[in-house]
Amino acid sequence: MEVGIDIRLLARGTRTGVEEYTINLISHLVTLAPHIHFKFFYNALRKVELQYPWKNSPHVEIREFAFPNRFFDVMLGRFSFPKIDTLLGGCDVFLSPHFFITPVSKRCPKIVVFHDLSFEYHPNFFSFSKRLWHEWVNPRKAAREATTIIAVSESTKADLIHLYHVEPEKIHVVYPAVGEHFRHFAVNDESRRVQKIYKLPDKFILYFGTIEPRKNIIGVIKAFELFKESSRHASPYALVIAGSRGWLWKDILRGARDSKYAKDIIFTGFVEEHDKPHLYNLADIFVYPSFFEGFGFPPLEAMACGVPTIVSHVSSLPEVVGGGAITVNPYIYGEIAGALHLLLDDQRLYHLYRDRGIREARKFSWENSAKRVLDLIVKAGEYGG
Repeated sequence: MEVGIDIRLLARGTRTGVEEYTINLISHLVTLAPHIHFKFFYNALRKVELQYPWKNSPHVEIREFAFPNRFFDVMLGRFSFPKIDTLLGGCDVFLSPHFFITPVSKRCPKIVVFHDLSFEYHPNFFSFSKRLWHEWVNPRKAAREATTIIAVSESTKADLIHLYHVEPEKIHVVYPAVGEHFRHFAVNDESRRVQKIYKLPDKFILYFGTIEPRKNIIGVIKAFELFKESSRHASPYALVIAGSRGWLWKDILRGARDSKYAKDIIFTGFVEEHDKPHLYNLADIFVYPSFFEGFGFPPLEAMACGVPTIVSHVSSLPEVVGGGAITVNPYIYGEIAGALHLLLDDQRLYHLYRDRGIREARKFSWENSAKRVLDLIVKAGEYGG
């Protein structure tokens, strides 16, 4: 069986949620299915060199192309040409880990992964160019044309049914997971190295993710201010905002700069993958009151690392964290601040949520996820045949 997979989104070398999903899923699929010949479609005029172990597997073939993606997307979107499976030399099934424009031959079943529809609910959280991109790639059409859809949460499945009127039986929920390197451990010499590199204080509340409006970082800053003003335990704590700048980030930086506690707010910028578990283990609390998430990797990573976690009670987040985190209304800063109070004023509760988070995170497994996806690939191949 020959399976094509679109890996264009790895060309930039970034590791946001969709890239993390793709990297981990591919790694486990390749390990689980040595009987399948995987063909990876890797295109960009300028792209990073792939540095993953699966690259050299005997049943993996990487087809590299150097079409400028903007021009290429116009060809794909306007003319449905060229067919991606044809460029790969033919496939029995094609898997797209995101709703890119990926025309394939009629004989080739296509599986498309949908991570979220945040751009439909909150277009104001996206830049003008990003909104144009979403209009151009037309996710509604991608959902309609897919043979099978994988949704990363029940929340995303419900959105696909409600907004795009997709038949429920076409959508299969397959939860992602987090890497095994995200675990609770005692702070060590490597952790101290990470602390020094990113200029981290000894006690801090952590947000980690892309710096963009949808993540409600302004809400985190406002809640931190309330916490500092009202808790007897607040004095030694700083707020660390970690992650790369996304879109519409300037207001967030301005909000931190204008805060009366600006000296206690630290931006780390990009965090290397191997440094992330240490960042989490150094933190006292993780806070992630996002306005909308299709899944939400950072809270699960934090929980796996034993950091008591606070998340929004909206979209997929309650579904992901289960009883392993405190949920709050993201629009009420006082609720976020109140959750910080609860955890830092009550050591029993603090340790309870640390232990609960670790247990909940263990329920998610990349091996199980890959097995589910592999079953769907095989079924789609049988359907196509």
